[in-house]
Amino acid sequence: MYFSFILIYLVALILIGVIKTRKVKDASDFALAGRSLTPWVLLGTMIATWIGTGSILGNAGKTYNTGLAAIMIPLGSLLGVILLVFIAEKVRNMEITTVPEIIGNRFGDTSRNLVTIALVMAYMVIVSYQYNAGGSILQVVLVDEYNQPLISMDTAVIISAIFIVAYTVLAGLFSVAYTDVANAVIIILTFIISLPLLWMKAGGLSGIESAFDTSGRASHMDFLGVFGPIDIINFCLPPFLLILGDANMYQRFSAGRSGAGVKKATIYFVFGVLIVETLIIATAWVSSAMIPDAENGRHVMIYAAKNILPPLLGATMITTIVGIIISTADSYLLVPATTIVHDVYRKYINKTSDPKHILIVNRICVLLLGFIAFWVSKGFAKSEGFFERALYAYTIYGAGITPSLMAALFWKKATSTGVTASIITGVVVTLLWKEWDWLTQVLPQSSFSFDEVLPAAFASTFVLITVSLLTQRKNAFKK
Repeated sequence: MYFSFILIYLVALILIGVIKTRKVKDASDFALAGRSLTPWVLLGTMIATWIGTGSILGNAGKTYNTGLAAIMIPLGSLLGVILLVFIAEKVRNMEITTVPEIIGNRFGDTSRNLVTIALVMAYMVIVSYQYNAGGSILQVVLVDEYNQPLISMDTAVIISAIFIVAYTVLAGLFSVAYTDVANAVIIILTFIISLPLLWMKAGGLSGIESAFDTSGRASHMDFLGVFGPIDIINFCLPPFLLILGDANMYQRFSAGRSGAGVKKATIYFVFGVLIVETLIIATAWVSSAMIPDAENGRHVMIYAAKNILPPLLGATMITTIVGIIISTADSYLLVPATTIVHDVYRKYINKTSDPKHILIVNRICVLLLGFIAFWVSKGFAKSEGFFERALYAYTIYGAGITPSLMAALFWKKATSTGVTASIITGVVVTLLWKEWDWLTQVLPQSSFSFDEVLPAAFASTFVLITVSLLTQRKNAFKK
């Protein structure tokens, strides 16, 4: 049943992609859906894009390990979405295509190119663990009578990657956006129905508390005292920085029919993130009371869907999870492909190519990036869990790009030199924070209780402000 549901869903996606392909006439249609998306379509595609593997597997897995206190995990992304409300309409009215274009128009080609590099690096990591997540689900549903996987993890990941890339190539944002609406509705309805059923099956609050006590996880009932301030910073700051500067969101703002409609959709998006993230964590918390085995708890949502929920509802939830993974992977694959074509190919390689030629190049770029992401997924296959991988990718992007993007939109005193230095600093500190032995000799050991996010974001912002003010004064003195 589980595999049949997924197969029907995947066939439906391919059919939608084929149908929507007819509407794709040029690169603008492929990347921005012809700037025709209504507020409700925008809302659906933003929810489905953001609520990806990091939420459904990463946050849920973190909930299994920490308990009720995990309800604080979405605070960073929620605050970021609230701030996006004040940015969305302005971005739509700029008539841009990519985030590097926003920064490049203000600060020049060097900044544009550095942002492109940082964006591709971060998004390849994000796409890579979507592949791994898709492979994990295939292994769960494709089992023999003894509950042993019928295919290897490598094969499962390859199948997942091939489908994700093929679907993205078909119709770009046209296919992704409209199926996202259906995904968003199914996500919300599935969890609204599943949560009370799981609650009753766990025996209500008393049953959940008793189960945690019996399994030696009494602290899973605690809301306060589980995470310290450093923990909260470490897991809230990366998603805050990512969503505040996420090129996916800015691409969708640009794809909106009007500035007012984009702002309206973003206001609704605040409530959408709050509702869906809370439902996911609450469902994972209740389910974890019925899953004492840590190995099964690693993929708590998948296990609950297959082993605790009624088969029909469980099959729907697993299919929903597949939809979430595909939606997120498609979006994070489409954006860097569009960025490379728009900010590199059209600017430096072929400035006079016609729209149909650019469309072909865009599709080829999706294929190439899809392969690169698969190669990255091989490196991450045996690394830490989805939650940790998500935070690392978010930090590369958030520390490297978000401060400069905010400066491009709101700070008139920022200079191109300051932005260039900021981008380099954010990415380098993220990559070297716990890898460079020299840092451990210079900085106190207590500094390394923080993950990369705080030092990288602080250094990036400090360099942006300091260098901008210094170079501004220097330029003014020369004049």
